[in-house]
Amino acid sequence: MATTEIDSDSDGGEQGDRLRRGWTTGACAAAAAKAACSALLTGHFPDPVQIRLPRDRQPAFALAQQQVGRDAQGQWAQAAVIKDSGDDPDITNGAAIIATVAHGQPNTGLRLCAGEGVGTVERPGLPVAIGEPAINPEPRRYITQAVNDIAPPGSDLTVHIAIRGGASLAAHTLNPRLGIVGGLSVLGTTGVLIPFSCAAWIHSIQRGIDVARAAGIRHIAASTGRTSEQAVQAHYGLSDAALIDMGDFVGGVLKYLRRHPVPFLTIAGGVAKITKLAQGFMDLHSRCGQADLAQLAAVAAEIGASPECQQEISAANTVAEAFGRARRAALPLGDAIAARAHEQARAMLGADQPELEVLIFDRQGQQVGASLASSNSHHLSP
Repeated sequence: MATTEIDSDSDGGEQGDRLRRGWTTGACAAAAAKAACSALLTGHFPDPVQIRLPRDRQPAFALAQQQVGRDAQGQWAQAAVIKDSGDDPDITNGAAIIATVAHGQPNTGLRLCAGEGVGTVERPGLPVAIGEPAINPEPRRYITQAVNDIAPPGSDLTVHIAIRGGASLAAHTLNPRLGIVGGLSVLGTTGVLIPFSCAAWIHSIQRGIDVARAAGIRHIAASTGRTSEQAVQAHYGLSDAALIDMGDFVGGVLKYLRRHPVPFLTIAGGVAKITKLAQGFMDLHSRCGQADLAQLAAVAAEIGASPECQQEISAANTVAEAFGRARRAALPLGDAIAARAHEQARAMLGADQPELEVLIFDRQGQQVGASLASSNSHHLSP
């Protein structure tokens, strides 16, 4: 199952503490498609099979499966590559990415089709048309290029891309919410999977916004986690398509909405994440820093906290503990922090962009803070 890269910068092994990179589903699909095409047209499976990716990368992939056969439609060839995600905790790591290539009908050209475990697009707003397999444009390009490296120009071929077990894996992704049914998406802009990259999450955020806009949804809610998402959905009765799982990437949401606005945005999150937003963080992950409890105590002072309460807030172990101390003192700290988070988000959005509010929920899903929305347009979701 080894994968090597030829005449290119290494994306393989670790150096010291460096995390090992892997390969996207699209890169694996391209390799499998090229090997299957070669077997169909020449009778030979190249193993390993080398492909070309963006940025002049030329990785070679070992084949995990080689098979040829014939059915009522004619001869076919099939090859599989086991996906190696490197040190990234990708849901498809170790999955078999399978390509089956057969001769197509005359004058149909090269057609990409969804095999078992690859989803089909059923909602507008994605970069792939409704009814098409959920294979994104860049993977389509280098899968097509890999096949064309073998096939004569204008060849009529069908290429079925499958992901073994993809239908069950898809239940743990955002695909059902995005309108991709029956399996996973084939993704990968460059073909290289960078460990713990935020790129895939940002991509999901952007596609979620695109789908909501295409569906005419006028109020979306971007949440930092499952508890806040469930709470804001119940609060407004929002459809699943109106919900954006932004995780820590509030900046990614705001930047995208600045260019692709909706009428109303709710940002929903827990006390710690929204406190960080109020303090100017646009990436809310702990690697970017912790909430400043001294600043939190200063906000509490502005709304009437006693010196003792301020000291307890600044000395708290967690933001949640600090909020609890403010609650016991009957201080509206949640509203004050939501208002400051609103200011930070508004500055990122721009004054003439979506109407905005910020809601804060505790770990039980109870609302503990809210900014004042500048209109009543949040009752806009169909």
